[in-house]
Amino acid sequence: MTSDETIRFVSLSEVKNILKKLSKERKELSYEQRIALEHAQRFAKLPVKKTNELIKALMDLERLEEIHAYKIADLLPVTEDDVKAIFAKERFTLTEEEIKKILDIVKKYSAE
Repeated sequence: MTSDETIRFVSLSEVKNILKKLSKERKELSYEQRIALEHAQRFAKLPVKKTNELIKALMDLERLEEIHAYKIADLLPVTEDDVKAIFAKERFTLTEEEIKKILDIVKKYSAE
């Protein structure tokens, strides 16, 4: 990676849209791209617009980094244990209140 390249996180919903567009342009995807598209179609639960709104809402929370917001948006946790699993490798532990806020935000966007 060169110094002028930047890393940008992409949600599963975006991956699905990118690969669908690519398949229309190229007619055929590589093996890896086909597998990634199958996975995205199976597991992307929200449309891109809603996913982006969810990520934006999650980014307003204090201790969440961008990577956490994307993981939460892709996985849509429904229980406290689901949220704890996402943060299991972090050097900090979320409070019960922070976990509740995350679940409330996820519920709001996944229920609409």
